[in-house]
Amino acid sequence: MIPTSHSPAFNRRQLLFGLGATLGTAAFNSLLAAEKAVRAAGPLAPKPAHMEAKAKRCIFLYMEGGPSHIDTFDPKPALSKLHMKEFERQDKFASAMASGKRYYVESPFKFRQVGKAGLSMCEHYEHLASVADELCMYRGCQAESIDHPTACYHMNTGNRFAGDPAVGAWVTYGLGTENQNLPAFVVLSEASYPQGGAANWSNGFLPAFYQGTTLRSHGSPILDLSPPPHVTRDVQRANLDLLAKFNEADRARHPHHDELAARMESYELAFRMQAEVPGVIDLNREDAATLERYGVNEPATADFGRRCLLARRLLEAGVRFVQVYAGGWDSHDYLAKSHAARIRSVDKPMAALIADLKQRGLLDETLVVSAGEFGRSPDNGVRGGSSTIGRDHNAKAMTVWLAGGGVKRGSVIGATDELGAAAVEVVNPIANLHVTLLHLLGLNDDKLRFFHEGRFKQISQTGGRVIKELLA
Repeated sequence: MIPTSHSPAFNRRQLLFGLGATLGTAAFNSLLAAEKAVRAAGPLAPKPAHMEAKAKRCIFLYMEGGPSHIDTFDPKPALSKLHMKEFERQDKFASAMASGKRYYVESPFKFRQVGKAGLSMCEHYEHLASVADELCMYRGCQAESIDHPTACYHMNTGNRFAGDPAVGAWVTYGLGTENQNLPAFVVLSEASYPQGGAANWSNGFLPAFYQGTTLRSHGSPILDLSPPPHVTRDVQRANLDLLAKFNEADRARHPHHDELAARMESYELAFRMQAEVPGVIDLNREDAATLERYGVNEPATADFGRRCLLARRLLEAGVRFVQVYAGGWDSHDYLAKSHAARIRSVDKPMAALIADLKQRGLLDETLVVSAGEFGRSPDNGVRGGSSTIGRDHNAKAMTVWLAGGGVKRGSVIGATDELGAAAVEVVNPIANLHVTLLHLLGLNDDKLRFFHEGRFKQISQTGGRVIKELLA
């Protein structure tokens, strides 16, 4: 019996029983039931989207170092008249150089219009031009930091400081994955990690199930993935079952230790991956024509091409979110040489990836994004010959291109000023870009939240808006 206001007195047992009928406790019980359901189905089991999704999966091509928008997709002819002329900088935060003389720098590259919409592309994008009608060039994005690690964290996690979940972690937290034998969020990095390291694909304060899993493109994808020759799968299975009994007993005593649950799941996932991963990463199963299109057999494109092809295979196998890194874009000097080399290394694989997805009927339901952490300045702080000059960091202007599920194809959205110093049309912070990516994947940023440190948190930090101009 629940005590009422007419009861002569409340003892402790009656009080606790009465509290059990309150709305707050009902909500708490609902959360417990939801957590129990997640444990029963598995933390990475497919989950319904918040709304109709335009894309089911995502590939994020991350150009670490800050590509120059002025020398890739956003030409600025006005710089030709100002080349190597000195000017007084008005905004001391406009570039990485806090003092000294500044000189305007024209692009060392030629541009041409490609595709039906006449998108501007640097001359070195020989192959990406062939899929120009699939691209949405967005010139209005702005970052907040000109420091590489904090800017990388911001683009990858929504926070300039390490510790928050990566975009891929949020997506897999919201949607799960379609293949329980593979990680939901896979990272294909270069041999050297980007600035800021593994925190760029961390689960942050989300449960450890959702962190990015790095796969190597050469040799064994994960070190020690395969057991020693004398250990059979039956022996492994028996050992895991015994370990699970001990872990479950410990978990019953400490139910709030998420790390133990994540460790148990990682053991099981690793066991399942032993059977599935070798087939997924075996590029020898691709025909010679496909390998040629991705540039796998060419020195300049082999590394990035191999990882782009592996990204497509992972998506086909049911992985929800794949991030592919390509560094070396930080061109403070020797801009013409370094950017030309970087463009050539990614151009052919990028074009092959988009064309391949389209040919296989996957592009309409796959969101492809390419971005760095910021753009570059129209000036440089050190005067030198035309072969040695470069550009400094610029948080106020950058180009992000998108393709596939739900974006406005063959279009240019937004604009920067005549020198490329700052975005002036359809200007949005990175938070709004993140909200838009989630929206295309069927997720509402205001509903995709996680309770941490006394409040609900989300990737946009305090909320954002969808960039509707990017949507088809």
